[in-house]
Amino acid sequence: MADKKHRHFKLHKPYGYLSQFVRYERNRRNKKMLGALYDFPEGTMSVGRLDEKSEGLLILTTDGQVSFDLRSKNVEKEYYVQVDGEITQEAIEGMKKGVVIGFDGKKYQTLPCQIWRINDPDFIPRKKKIRDARHGPTSWISVVLTEGKYKQVRKMTSAVGFPTLRLVRVRIGNIHLGVFEPGRVEEISF
Repeated sequence: MADKKHRHFKLHKPYGYLSQFVRYERNRRNKKMLGALYDFPEGTMSVGRLDEKSEGLLILTTDGQVSFDLRSKNVEKEYYVQVDGEITQEAIEGMKKGVVIGFDGKKYQTLPCQIWRINDPDFIPRKKKIRDARHGPTSWISVVLTEGKYKQVRKMTSAVGFPTLRLVRVRIGNIHLGVFEPGRVEEISF
């Protein structure tokens, strides 16, 4: 898939970082960028994005073809999602079939996907606390998508009445996050 001269990296993106290297907007002066985590080679790009509040697996590469291939609808992306409340089977079934979300000022019907309830994955606690038990129960689900609209998972859980509290991408294709501390970078090959 990739030429030997290209380099590829696996990163556990921490909460609070943008999935970019360069500041494009003036109002983002104090934002944390991926380049602060590692000395990536020139031309490195993230494969897909995770918003500032999301965490987990990011693949970075200097090869545009690898980026294109991994972003395709042939590659599954898996997320572990903590939601507000005890999610119902009805809500899970609704998301599996597809829900209507807003995207670029238009309504969008998400594609069918795989979703199931999981036990607390016992991730390293985030530095910024999510909330405590006084605010009611939470539950975790695994969501497997082949598409990736802007904040899609967050919009999907909200559409069925269970807003996302924490979102961690754990897999892209056959590349898994595994036990990998936030901020850690590892060079990988394809």
